[in-house]
Amino acid sequence: MPPTGSTWWAPTARGWWIAVLFAVGSLLFAMGSIPGYADAVGARGDTVTYFVGSLFFTSASLLSYREVVDASSTAQNPHGRRFLVYQPRRIDWWATAVQLVGTIYFNISTGIAMADNLSAETAHQHVWRPDAIGSLCFLVSSALAWYEVCHGWLAWRPRVWSWWITLTNLIGSVAFGVSAVAGFVNPVTGQVKNADGADTQTLIGSICFFVGAVLLFPERTEKAPP
Repeated sequence: MPPTGSTWWAPTARGWWIAVLFAVGSLLFAMGSIPGYADAVGARGDTVTYFVGSLFFTSASLLSYREVVDASSTAQNPHGRRFLVYQPRRIDWWATAVQLVGTIYFNISTGIAMADNLSAETAHQHVWRPDAIGSLCFLVSSALAWYEVCHGWLAWRPRVWSWWITLTNLIGSVAFGVSAVAGFVNPVTGQVKNADGADTQTLIGSICFFVGAVLLFPERTEKAPP
């Protein structure tokens, strides 16, 4: 079926919404990590920015998962289920499922971070740890997507939109992983290992994810090779 709408405007197309939601979520994460933003809006405003961004990520990830499930053959999904489907032989299923789990962990982390006067133990267990798990999920998901597009771990396909999308997302996931390491919260003192480093890596990762999201627009309407 040919794609509906134009490259940049197709509100009736699921793929278009996936791109929009990922782009907005990435921009909000980038905004929250910009130096001076927290000083300008306050700690609460900064954490709310991250939380809202995580909701956009989850919405986009849910649509991505549904897109993969709906593309299943009758043999892969004999009961015609729309959500709770287990397809362990499909790399794209694993990539989207793991990514969806990761976004939920980001929801938990950023949601709890909005609370006032968190103890060091709470910040470690319920803010940093879910963030680290979410970052790991993103890294695994991006690696699987890269492997699927490349049909292996290494490939040079600069004329293919999906190659650039998975590459930028993989780089972004690595940056998020480094951010999680730098953002380690000491469960006793509550001190962050390297707050500036964590913000910098979050900013880099968010920019990469934004680029990957924007590239989804032309990728959606790209004509399949004959």
